[in-house]
Amino acid sequence: MINNTEILEYTLKNQLGMVVKVINYGGTITEISVPDRKGKLGNVILGFDSLEDYRDENNPYLGCFIGRYANRIGSASFKIDGHEYHLTQNNNGSTLHGGNEGFHRKIWTVEILSDSSLMLRYDSPHGDEGFPGILTTQILMTLGSDNSIRMDYQATTDAPTPVNLTNHIYFNLSHGYSPTILEHKLTIAADSITTVDDLLIPTGDYTPVTNTPFDFTKPKNIGLELQQVSGGYDHNFVLNKKSNELLLAATVADPTSGRKLELFTTEPGLQFYSGNFLDGSLTGKSRTAYVKHSGFCLEPQHFPDSPNKPHFPNTILKPGETYRQTSVFRFSVE
Repeated sequence: MINNTEILEYTLKNQLGMVVKVINYGGTITEISVPDRKGKLGNVILGFDSLEDYRDENNPYLGCFIGRYANRIGSASFKIDGHEYHLTQNNNGSTLHGGNEGFHRKIWTVEILSDSSLMLRYDSPHGDEGFPGILTTQILMTLGSDNSIRMDYQATTDAPTPVNLTNHIYFNLSHGYSPTILEHKLTIAADSITTVDDLLIPTGDYTPVTNTPFDFTKPKNIGLELQQVSGGYDHNFVLNKKSNELLLAATVADPTSGRKLELFTTEPGLQFYSGNFLDGSLTGKSRTAYVKHSGFCLEPQHFPDSPNKPHFPNTILKPGETYRQTSVFRFSVE
């Protein structure tokens, strides 16, 4: 129980036996079990065995939905129509993933629609972590017959406010074959990244990925050039798309298990994070120690610090408008 609300786990299944589990705390996805090349089901995401671990302040956002603003807002402030808003500072003087009590720590309302779909809802009050306006968010999760998870996001507001929603799943497609994701082969459909400063706040410029460790335009082991990136990968890739069409953004393949993940999204950016801050101090499912690079995140999103970068794709939602995003994670084997 949290605040007199029972925390429940919901199980979704499709016709192929794929299993996805979700709890109403943070809308957290606690399990995604899909087959390997031998047909054996295995959980391919990082998670915990207890609610207490998910609530712990050291939980690095495992599997939860992120809002109101995924990624960073520099100096924890922004202006709308000349009025300056100040947010919770929780990351080197900036705001990360909506603040200390972002959507990842909220209790969501869950409606079961079928064996393979559910709806998550949360109403964020005016002033929540400093953000203006009442934001009403709903996320429809649906398992497809092709072993996919489709996430359809919608949000409305009664006052102009920044909105940037995503999910923070940590993947390790090997399920026990390897404690790290360094041998996973990654492809990202992006020719540039948003350039960042030492605090990972965008400068406003773009850096081409050609001839850099950020070039994943062709399949490459995540660990191949990782040591050349100070701190590891934690960067927003500017996807090669000019519209909000649902297009393939990234592909990851694990050679040991044969599992493959394809990510499709309507979003203009994709945050790739290589699990740099995992250090073995967290004990996950089945008492597994999550060492550095135990999992990777692919977070479809708008760009970090967009409220302070007018030339970035707009993230200000106004009354009468509807925020929409669709992302699809599709699993297969090869």
